[in-house]
Amino acid sequence: MKNLLEKLRVEDWVAVWVSVPLLLLSALVPRSLPAVPATLVGSVAWYNIALLFLIVLVVLYVGSLLLRRPVRGLLPSLVVVFAVSLVAQVVAKIPVVAKYGFESVFFSVLFGLLIRNLWRLPDWMKPAVQGEFFIKIGVVCLGATILIGDVMKSGVFGLVQACLVVALVWFFAFRFSRCRGVDERSAMILSSGVSICGVSACITAARVAGGDDRKLSYIVSLVLIVVVPMIYLMPWLAGLILPHLFEPSVAQEVAGAWIGGTIDTTSGVVASSEMIGDAANRQAVIIKAAQNVLIGVVAFFIALYLSTRGERGREAPSLGIVWEKFPKFILGFVAASLVFSLMQSGGFFVPGDGGKLAETGVAKTFSTVFFSLAFVCIGLDTRLKEIVSKENRNLLRSFLAAQGFNIVVTFVIACLLFGVLKPMWTA
Repeated sequence: MKNLLEKLRVEDWVAVWVSVPLLLLSALVPRSLPAVPATLVGSVAWYNIALLFLIVLVVLYVGSLLLRRPVRGLLPSLVVVFAVSLVAQVVAKIPVVAKYGFESVFFSVLFGLLIRNLWRLPDWMKPAVQGEFFIKIGVVCLGATILIGDVMKSGVFGLVQACLVVALVWFFAFRFSRCRGVDERSAMILSSGVSICGVSACITAARVAGGDDRKLSYIVSLVLIVVVPMIYLMPWLAGLILPHLFEPSVAQEVAGAWIGGTIDTTSGVVASSEMIGDAANRQAVIIKAAQNVLIGVVAFFIALYLSTRGERGREAPSLGIVWEKFPKFILGFVAASLVFSLMQSGGFFVPGDGGKLAETGVAKTFSTVFFSLAFVCIGLDTRLKEIVSKENRNLLRSFLAAQGFNIVVTFVIACLLFGVLKPMWTA
């Protein structure tokens, strides 16, 4: 029994245990919980900030106690890390910034890098720099936002497109990256980001694969920078090509499916598809949701592959060793997705304004907050000279090649499914 309790006190499991109260709060009292304010002005904004800080502080203290890490100095260190992440989240909410799909993690790592490379990091700031722990909590909370019901809205054609695009783009990106000399784990992170849904997929894959956090921050930055020209490129390409191939109503659906499968951030998908029309916008958002659901599936198979792979010259590991090596926080991610999906389908969650669920919205807030904290920590641990290495240049070339392949293959699949087969099916 004592041995079992010790196994449950490793970081993977502790990330799940401290996430459970956050998810319970999200499910039971979502309207009483704070949101990240869009501005730092006003008493309501500072009330939300104080409550969010208190929640993070309790989670960090409890987690540190369970992990037997020192708690001395956590408070002043967390104040600084939280303040930097808060500024990053507020900047990401500025309308013109949000329009281009730049998420808070981009500014978190940027501000962390500036602090780390302009000033020496004092010892008193280090206790709360626990990026790995923060990311695992964020991944578990992210699971509650991945609802199986969302993929059902896309129907069989959306599901088939999501599966085909993710599989084909992932394997192309992985093989191309490996041929360019990118290490295996970084290639897995890049492939997941390009094929599924950008930042969230990169972060989840990184924690499963155990990739270098400095390369993770670089890949995430690539995702968020490349999405800006794509917001304008995709509607232009759709308007240039699709009217010559399909009827206007069909062309809109194909355009939406194409955009939803290629642009790597949800905000970017919305902004880009709105330039074409309402029908394209609806289809793009549904396709994006269908691909998001596959985060857990891809993460599970990456973890299974890495866990079952034996060392060279040795026999393949037993099931016991596979279980020992398997990242347990992914089970928390999957469990959160299943429980929240069941609660949604059972009618426990009632959509509010705009048809959105408050419960998953709060879970998304917690996920965003912990991801932002994690990327501040990554920035604080990274020197700029490490970002401009030769291998990162190979990452850039691999990312651009994979994104180009994504645009082409998703175009073919969207045309076939939504331009040819779906009209025949519904005729």
